[in-house]
Amino acid sequence: MSDSATVTESVTVSERAAKRIGEILKSEPDGTMLRVSVEGGGCSGFQYKFDMDRAKADDDLVIARDGAVVLIDSMSVGYMAGSEIDFVDDLIGASFKIKNPKAVAACGCGTSFSL
Repeated sequence: MSDSATVTESVTVSERAAKRIGEILKSEPDGTMLRVSVEGGGCSGFQYKFDMDRAKADDDLVIARDGAVVLIDSMSVGYMAGSEIDFVDDLIGASFKIKNPKAVAACGCGTSFSL
């Protein structure tokens, strides 16, 4: 597999997101990780879901960066391939944003999308 294919298929976590996830996980019990998943619903067809989880499935994608650990189930990885998980703090509030190159439409809040 070429380097470009690997980059295209992977999901990354930005430095800002890793820092914020690390801050959140410090207040959780040891071994807690952030789980990101894709579910049907939302105003654009699919939506991202963020949960705390202490159990890792065998087929989870595990992303570790700067003290942050993110889990993504294998089905959700298919929808999120090539995405970056970022954290933004702007006038409308602070939140995690997924920059998904596969999404052809997204809602204004950035938590739902369509393919």
